[in-house]
Amino acid sequence: MIDFKAKIAEELEKVVEIDKKELESYIEVPKDTKNGDYSFPCFKLAKELKKAPQMIADDIKEKINLEGTGIENLEVVGGFLNFFIEKETIAKEVLNEVASKEEYGRSKIGEGKNIVIDYSAPNIAKPFHIGHLRSTVIGGALSNIYKFLGYNVTGINHLGDYGTQFGKLIEGYKLWGDEYDIDKDPINELTKIYIRINNLCKEDEKVLEACRDNFKKLEDGDPYCTELWERFKNVSLKEFQRVYDLLGSKFESLNGEAFYADKMPEVIELLEKSGKLTESQGAKIIDLSDVGIDTPCIIIKSNGSSTYATRDLAAILYRARTYDYDKALYVTSYEQILHFKQIFAVAKYLGLEEKYIKGLKHVSFGMVLLPTGKMSTREGTSIKLEDLLNEAIERAKKVIEQKNHDLEDKEETAKKVGVGAVIFNDLSNNRVKDEIFDWDTILNFQGETGPYIQYMYVRIRSVLEKAGGIPNIADVNVAKLNDTYSQEVLKLIYNFEDTLVAVTEKEEPSILSRYLIDLAKAYSSFYNENKIMVDDKEVQDARVYLSYATAKVLKEGTALLGMEMPNKM
Repeated sequence: MIDFKAKIAEELEKVVEIDKKELESYIEVPKDTKNGDYSFPCFKLAKELKKAPQMIADDIKEKINLEGTGIENLEVVGGFLNFFIEKETIAKEVLNEVASKEEYGRSKIGEGKNIVIDYSAPNIAKPFHIGHLRSTVIGGALSNIYKFLGYNVTGINHLGDYGTQFGKLIEGYKLWGDEYDIDKDPINELTKIYIRINNLCKEDEKVLEACRDNFKKLEDGDPYCTELWERFKNVSLKEFQRVYDLLGSKFESLNGEAFYADKMPEVIELLEKSGKLTESQGAKIIDLSDVGIDTPCIIIKSNGSSTYATRDLAAILYRARTYDYDKALYVTSYEQILHFKQIFAVAKYLGLEEKYIKGLKHVSFGMVLLPTGKMSTREGTSIKLEDLLNEAIERAKKVIEQKNHDLEDKEETAKKVGVGAVIFNDLSNNRVKDEIFDWDTILNFQGETGPYIQYMYVRIRSVLEKAGGIPNIADVNVAKLNDTYSQEVLKLIYNFEDTLVAVTEKEEPSILSRYLIDLAKAYSSFYNENKIMVDDKEVQDARVYLSYATAKVLKEGTALLGMEMPNKM
């Protein structure tokens, strides 16, 4: 398929004698199509060429040769050069590409590059609550998109299966274990123990100290503590898997914090050799004030036990050696910004190659909030994610029954719509924003939601059925798609791969969500303005094929977000 942006940059290079790669990075896609399909801001060249942007734009327009590029018109507006693509050229390029590729938009631009994505990471022996939804779906979408673009991706579920919380659970179990039926309802019963022991720790410092000692014993391999820890872990994983099955989540690795227990001594040794590890009030720390971080990074607590930081540093060392990553992404809430600033700064003292340090990136996100505020397992105010997903499915089923009482496979359709609605809602806004959970918004078939995109897809399938199938691409006359509404859809389809690349540049799945809404809306306008079943076979075939291309991209795009498309609704 013609890369119009690259073509424009190539021609610009001949006129202004600046590297085409640099020029290409300046080219934009205007929000308003009246300003062309591509726009080049000449302000970027004003300093270098020592001319006013308007004058630069006029000079370029006079000298540039666009013959054979697929660009039909060039306009100067202020200091901008606005390029308009030939309508038939874009239609031909897009539809032929759709016809020739099983998966439109899939590419090999990431070939030979390794990406590690650390996401989901629920805590063992605690409910898999709604707060873990964001990490799970953001990380899952990024993993899917990077793979689609040819990268070698390792998705890691860095389970919270170590730390003082287990010392607390062990202490609570010692005190009240016989009061709770762990085998019958493991997670709920363990949560009750955790909330109870946590409250006691607030009241009694000695109990908190006993909890910390339990974790130290666990680190040292105490049989009783180890046996309890393994039991808590196994019952938790069974519960988590039910949620992952609902969400369609898959991971290449389930190595949690405990996996790095025997790898921490090397980290401590390397930090000692660097001369940065110092003692403070019985603990071992790294002072980071020289890099603008006022809070020191604690490596070993005063009682000799490890910290999150120690285990995360061991993970960086292991992942660099095992996966030879180009990027290592950590998908966690913005509450952990300081933690990751600290460990990325300390990682420089592990003796790793510079590329591994540069590749570390914290992909932070806002919280999922209840209308009443923040959730907390400690305070017992969290919502179990499994309960939420099941409620979404039930609510979707009621809406579907009202719309289509005779629909077959209601259960399967409700699952796709309900779970898809929750996923899309999470990925539809910029990830750094907090999200307030609102059922009326999430399951609205008319708003900018997952069900709206699914509904549009189902509508297109109905069009294709009425047309008796998809016409042969050789029979499609692209000249019949020159109207504004057809062109708007074609241009969006053309930009699908660029949209996916933009997601990976900013680690921002909402770019794809926004794109899918725009495509669904553009198709809706096309559908309302252009009758598809008409007497003119050439017009019908062209419009049917454009409908097929739209459905294909909607299905691929939503699949990358982690959603499934129903066949009927």
